[in-house]
Amino acid sequence: MSHLIVLNKPDGVICQFSPHEKYESLKDYIDVADFYPAGRLDTDSEGLLLLTDDGRLQARIAHPKHGKKKTYWAQVEGVADEAKLNLLRSRMDLGDFVTQAAKVRVLDAAETDRLWPRRTPIRVRKTVPDFWVEIIISEGKNRQVRKMTAKAGYPCLRLVRVAVGRLNIFDLELASGEWRFSDDLP
Repeated sequence: MSHLIVLNKPDGVICQFSPHEKYESLKDYIDVADFYPAGRLDTDSEGLLLLTDDGRLQARIAHPKHGKKKTYWAQVEGVADEAKLNLLRSRMDLGDFVTQAAKVRVLDAAETDRLWPRRTPIRVRKTVPDFWVEIIISEGKNRQVRKMTAKAGYPCLRLVRVAVGRLNIFDLELASGEWRFSDDLP
């Protein structure tokens, strides 16, 4: 029996099963009892969300002490600048915690063309350029990537988690809103 569900969470979905007055919940997508998120994505974020019915597995995936790598693609405002990108690569004091160093690289259009259309349009300003950056972290604290990009001077427009450990959303071939059981562990 599989103890893991992989979901490509759309934007606008809250990471809880109980109904919410404003947002869709996980219950609108997954009707399986006793599975809970192993880590969360904020409502505006999208991409790979893992759910499990095994508490030990949940801790191994989500708790920062286990160092499970999480890969995010962030569309940010601005122009790629090595000094700002190096801020993202360094330990950052975000007020409530200090991050570990992250792996960061600028993505090209051929890579981001693999992404699905976003349900809710992002804010686009004709006079402000944007680009995509890949950020790999091991902590995954609350809104960490958004806080990191903001502190580096790159407001985040769209945030997609593309991988947790070895599990990659593109290898899983899940469209936005699709899920399935998985025997593969991250």
